[in-house]
Order: sequence, then structure tokens, then C-alpha cells
Amino acid sequence: MPQSLWEEVTRKRSDIRNIHKELDRKVGSSECQQSCQEGEGHEARVSETEEKLDVTVGSMWIMAGKVKWVTDIEKSVLINNFEKRGWVQVAENEDWNFYWMSVQTIRNVFSVETGYRLSDDQIVNHFPNHYELTRKDLMVKNIKRYRKELEKEGSPLAEKDENGKYLYLDFVPVTYMLPADYNLFVEEFRKNPSSTWIMKPCGKAQGKGIFLINKLSQIKKWSRDSKTSSFVSQSTKEAYVISLYINNPLLIGGKKFDLRLYVLVSTYRPLRCYMYKLGFCRFCTVKYTRSTSELDNMFVHLTNVAIQKHGEDYNHIHGGKWTVSNLRLYLESTRGKEVTNKLFDEIHWIIVQSLKAVAPVMNNDKHCFECYGYDIIIDDKLKPWLIEVNASPSLSSSTASDRVLKYGLVSDTLNIAVPGGMVPDCRWNKSPPKEVLGNYEILETGRKGGTRAVALVSPPWQREAP
Repeated sequence: MPQSLWEEVTRKRSDIRNIHKELDRKVGSSECQQSCQEGEGHEARVSETEEKLDVTVGSMWIMAGKVKWVTDIEKSVLINNFEKRGWVQVAENEDWNFYWMSVQTIRNVFSVETGYRLSDDQIVNHFPNHYELTRKDLMVKNIKRYRKELEKEGSPLAEKDENGKYLYLDFVPVTYMLPADYNLFVEEFRKNPSSTWIMKPCGKAQGKGIFLINKLSQIKKWSRDSKTSSFVSQSTKEAYVISLYINNPLLIGGKKFDLRLYVLVSTYRPLRCYMYKLGFCRFCTVKYTRSTSELDNMFVHLTNVAIQKHGEDYNHIHGGKWTVSNLRLYLESTRGKEVTNKLFDEIHWIIVQSLKAVAPVMNNDKHCFECYGYDIIIDDKLKPWLIEVNASPSLSSSTASDRVLKYGLVSDTLNIAVPGGMVPDCRWNKSPPKEVLGNYEILETGRKGGTRAVALVSPPWQREAP
């Protein structure tokens, strides 16, 4: 029972004790005799009061068993899932148990100045510093640090080839932060001046502010347009990442696509994470070309639905999407089953390693869980690349099948995060039984002390080559 409810019951029981004491004091007095003649005696009055308390406490217990929810994201796939479970909607300033919130709100909840202490029966859908994974620059920074630490430890994970490339941890394109790493970027660019690079603002999503470059002069123009005279100072300048563009993507029907995969993390230490089986591919509406004349054509290069839906060839029926299962069948028929299995094993490996990279710096608050949207691109050699991770993957539905997928995603997420749909207790061990996982599959679930209990993903050198 929540603390506030328990205090209310305690107060009412105290009221009954006071009634007993008062009536005992009056027994034998003229006031008591008069009262007993008009009614059934003070014992009956006490009994009546206790019955009323039992009814009150009973209704309190019923309410106590219902999760009280709040959200600042008005999406039907969320609200319908809450209502289906019989949960009760309350206002933000009332007692709540479950808050599905935006990343802006989570900042306020855990802010030193404006935040407040969460109780054991309250959980939220973001970790306080999720941005260590979901900001493009910080994700790359943490992965680079993780590699160096493993290398220092002499871990086989950090093994390199004769060219100095990581054999098992080379899963993010070469990336630099601008303006901070400008000189390093220029040095790399001059090694291969015919390469194409993609620039992205660190804190934006849905394809906003992204553009491609293949000349240093374009960087200088960007700097001038941003009204920054120097690459040294960035006080008034938005930070960008610049990454080597994957210019040999796997094409289907001549079009570029990426994968949107959903990953649930219930705790970082120990790491417990789950992959949703029903991800999808997002296709560009225009056929891919390496032609430099099309570098500005985002319908060729960016798969974001927020961009592609404005294209002339956008299909509103299927939304330019394929299910992951359809992709798997296609690859099995064109490339073979063993090669396809290896590809998906590598995707799972990338996800787990990215989470392990941020685990040491993540504020592993017991009140938190998080469902991430992973964006993966596959090149024509069937090598997967991690592009970015989204803290608030879209819950909007562009098609009917999209809505079914996202409703199921939220439902399965709630079944793991809020066991039995009952009032949460964040002190539980966050190890749900397999029968409640739905379309989630375990990627990694460890025990305290670092012992792996279950892992779907094996190290690359332990896998058989196809």
C-alpha cells in the first residue's frame, strides 16, 4: 500500500480509538444514559464506526491495486494500453505510480534545482542521463572510451587487424565532433579526398539539419552560415557530428533502407536488455545513386519517415516499410540462411556492446526503464553499422500495420516494466518470467557481480563461420 494511503488508514484507526476512549469515559454518566436510551448503546456506535472504516479501507485497497498513470505524450497506443489494464489516469501534481514522459520532462524530474525524490512505487520511462547513449556525439565518445579501456585490459574484444582496425568493435562509422575535432577531421578527409561525409546536429531527430558534403569548402561555408568565425569557440554554435557516409549501402529494388529496432533496458548494472522481434525497414522513395549531383536529394539518402512522407513516390499504404521478418526471408533467399543468421547475430552484438559502453556512466536509477529506437544500416557486404540511438522512438502510426506493431510494443514493454500490471515496486530484481516477454527476446541478463545468467549474444570468435 502506498505510504500516503497507509497514513490515511492509520488516522482513521486512531479516530476509532478516540471514540472508544470518549465513550468509556462517559459510561454511567447522564449523557451516556440518554444516548443509550435513544440508540443501541455505545458498543453499537463503535461497531458502526468500525464498519464504515472497513468499507473505506476496502475501497482504498481497491484503488491501491490500480496503477495511477500520467503521460505528457498524447498517443493512442499509450493511452489505450493504460486503459486496457484498468489503470487510473491522474494529474501530474497528484500521486502517480507510472509516468510515460518526454525527454524534456525527465530533465525536470531529475533536475537538482526542480526535481523531486521518487518513492518506491513510482517508475518512469527514461534513465536520467539517457543522452550518454542517445546524443550522437556522446554515444560515439562513450564507444571510443569503451574500446580504449578494453584495449588497455588486453581484452580479445579489442583485437585489431594489420591495418589497425578493430575486428569486433568496428561498428560505428569514423566520426568526429565539430567544431571541436575540426583539425582531426581535415587530416582524415585529406587521406581520401573523394569520400563523402554526413553532418548531423547532435541534439536533433527525424532528419532535421542533416546534409552531405564531399568538399572541405562546404564545411567552411557551413561555418560561415552558422555565424561562427572560429572553430575554436562553440559557445554560440550548435554541436554537430560528421561521419564517414556509408556510400555502399545494401539496396533492395535499387533503394537505400535502414533498420529501426526496439531495445528495452530494465537495468544497466547488471545489464538486462531485450530486443523486440518486430522491428522494420524504412526505405527511401528514390533509387540510390552515388552521383555527387544528388548529394542534396534527401529522398535518395535519408530514410526517415518524417522526410520520405513528403516525397512524390511515398506509398501511404505500406509507408515505405518492410518488417524485419520480410527482410530476413529476402536475405535468406538471395544470400543464404547462414550468412543471414550471421548478420543478425552481429546486429545483436552491436547493440549489447553499445549498451555496455555506456553502462559505467549511466545513472542506473532503480525507478527507470527505457525503450530505445536503434537505427542500423547494412552495407553491400552485409556488414551492419550503428548509426544512432533514439530515446523517444516515434509512437505515431503511418499505416494500420504500424499501429498494430507499436501497440504491441508498448504492451510488451509494460508487461516487463510493470509486472502483473500492479502498482510497481522498484525494489524488485527486474527479472521477469519468460512467459511475459511477448515479442521481446533476451539479449543480455546478468546478475549482480557481473556473472552472466543468460545471453543471446556470443562473442564473434565463438561463432562458426558460414
